[in-house]
Amino acid sequence: MADRPLFLFVTGRLAEFSLRQVLAELAPAAGFEAAVAVLPISVAALMTPAWVARKLAVPAGIARVILPGHCRGDLSPVIEKAQVPVELGPVDVRDLPAHFGRGKTPVTDYGSYDIEIIAEVNHAPRLSTAAIIAAAQRFADEGADRIDLGCDPDGPWLGVGDAVSALRDRGLKVSIDTFDATEVRLAVAAGADLVLSVNSTNRERAVDWGVEVVALPDVSGSLDGLDETIAALSCAAIPFRIDPILEPIGFGFAASLGRYLEARRRFPAAPMMMGVGNLTELTDVDSAGINTLLIGFCQELEIRSVLTTAVINWARSSVREIDLARRLAFHAVNRRTLPKHLEPGLVMLRDPKVAQFGAENLAELARRIKDPNWRIFAEDGLLHAMNHNHFLSEADPFVLFDRMGVTDPAHAFYLGYELMKAKTALQLGKTYRQDQALEWGFLTEPEPSHRERVNSRRGDQCP
Repeated sequence: MADRPLFLFVTGRLAEFSLRQVLAELAPAAGFEAAVAVLPISVAALMTPAWVARKLAVPAGIARVILPGHCRGDLSPVIEKAQVPVELGPVDVRDLPAHFGRGKTPVTDYGSYDIEIIAEVNHAPRLSTAAIIAAAQRFADEGADRIDLGCDPDGPWLGVGDAVSALRDRGLKVSIDTFDATEVRLAVAAGADLVLSVNSTNRERAVDWGVEVVALPDVSGSLDGLDETIAALSCAAIPFRIDPILEPIGFGFAASLGRYLEARRRFPAAPMMMGVGNLTELTDVDSAGINTLLIGFCQELEIRSVLTTAVINWARSSVREIDLARRLAFHAVNRRTLPKHLEPGLVMLRDPKVAQFGAENLAELARRIKDPNWRIFAEDGLLHAMNHNHFLSEADPFVLFDRMGVTDPAHAFYLGYELMKAKTALQLGKTYRQDQALEWGFLTEPEPSHRERVNSRRGDQCP
C-alpha cells in the first residue's frame, strides 16, 4: 500500500531466504513494506557498520534501514550513507516479529508493587558481623526491603545489637526474629523496628519495645489465641501485622492457607505477613514457581509483607524471584489481566516459545553455504550441523561430532561447547541460537560472542 513506509533490511547471502520468509508474513501485519539488501558476504554476523556503509546502496523512498543485530559499533557511517534512520534489528531473524511488537501487547506501566520483602539471614548468631553484612547487602541488591536477623533458640545472642547497628549504618531496615526478651531489647535499642513474633507468652513485653510486632496464634495449626493477642496489642496501641503461619505440604498446607483467608475475614483492614520458607525450603522443587504462586495469593488477599529465606540451593534466588513475582502479581490483580507474557525473568527452565527455522529453511540454508564453517541448529529432536560439504543430523552430539571430522583443537572446543548448549535446548524445550547464551530468565548470563571476537580482530575487513 502506498501509505505504508518502506523499510530496508540488510543481510548476507545465507540469511536472505529466511529473512524473506519472515518478512513476507511480518510486513503486512506490522504495517510496512519491506525491501532486502543482500550484501556480498555469507555470514551477516561478520558485518561492521563501516563495511556496510561502503557496500550498501540505499534505494529512493526508504524510510528506515534495519541492520543485523550482530552489526555492532558506531552506526554513524551507515546513517551518513543512508540519510534515514538506521537501527539494529535482532541477532536472530526469527526474532523480527518481536522486534516490531508482534505477538504481544506492549506494557508501559509494568513494574509497580506493594508487597514488602523481608529477607532472613538464617542462624545469624553463628555468623560474623562481616558475613551478616555481606548476606544482607546481597539480599538488598536482589530486592529485599528489610533484613531479618534469625536467632537461634539457645540465646540470648549478646552481639545482636552490634549486628543491627552495622546494618542500620548501611541504611537497611532491620527486624529481629526471636522470642528471647534480651535479644529483642538489644535489637530494638540498636534500631530494629519490627519484632517477629508475639503471642500470649510475650505480648505484654511488647508495650516496652515501642516497635511494630508480628502477631502469631498460640497453637500451631490453628488460630487459637490470635484474637486475644490482637485485642491486647490494639488496646495498647502497638502496631502489628498478622501471620497465621504457612505450613509445609503434608503438615496442614491447605488448611494453613484457609487460616489466612479466615484471618482476613476476621480482620479485614489489618496488615498481614506470610513466611514462605516452609514451602520453598521444604519442597523438592525449584522455588520460583512456588514463590510466584504464593505472591499471587498474597496480592489477592492484601498480604503486604512476605518473609523469605534463601538457604537450600533450590531456593537460593528466592528474594529475586519474589521481587519479580510481586510486580507480576500487582499488575495482574490491579489491571485484571492474566499474569502471562509480562515477566520473562521468571520463565527460566523452558522458553515460552521455541523458535525454529523448519526443515525447508534448513535445507535451503545448507544449499546456499559456500564455506567450510559449521552452523549448528537444534530442531525437532535432532542436532543439525552443516557447511559447504555436509548437512548432518543426529540426536547424539558425540555421534554428530565424530561425523563432522573436526581435528583442530580450538575449533573442536568451540563446536563441543555449542553442541552442549544445543543438546540442552532440545532436552528442556528452549530456543538454541549458535554463539548466543541460552535464555534462563533472570538467571541468564551474557555470553561472550565467538563471532564478535572474530569480528573485532578483523576490524572492517569483511570477506
